[in-house]
Amino acid sequence: MTYEFLMVNPQVEKHIALIQLNRPKELNALNRQLMLEMKDALQQLDADINVRVIIITGNEKAFAAGADIKEMADASTIDMVNRDQFATWDQIKKTKKPVIAAVSGFALGGGCELMMNCDMIVASETARIGQPEIKIGVMPGAGGTQRLTRAVGKALAMELILTGRFLTAEEALDAGLINKVVPVELY
Repeated sequence: MTYEFLMVNPQVEKHIALIQLNRPKELNALNRQLMLEMKDALQQLDADINVRVIIITGNEKAFAAGADIKEMADASTIDMVNRDQFATWDQIKKTKKPVIAAVSGFALGGGCELMMNCDMIVASETARIGQPEIKIGVMPGAGGTQRLTRAVGKALAMELILTGRFLTAEEALDAGLINKVVPVELY
């Protein structure tokens, strides 16, 4: 599997596949091409009988710093509807094998939503998680408001969504948003 914005290793360890977001200059911002590649990679790995678990990760600086705002700047509402951006989120949920997010650095906006779509979330101690869309005058898309509320409760979800504040890895663990915090060396 060769992709422009992903590095995919179907067997990083026995029966474990790795999908690594690979747009480091853009802090792994989620553009249309990356999301199409993610959908395809998930389908391929889900069908691979040698794969039992799939890990999605970024790099030390960013899991994914959100949607690619530049790509959406000139799009109309109709353009956005026609893009079917939610197909990848649906594919994550359709994947029969466990999908684990390995988060380090920023997991913001769409990156936070991608992370929350996974079955389990392991974060390095440097993770910063949030829905900062309010800072550019929009609300979280891709179901972020609903997923975040279900994960951490109304009070904290509203605080994060309405202020744009980031959670540390420890705060996210305490709130029940992630499963485990590990030292950055283990990430």
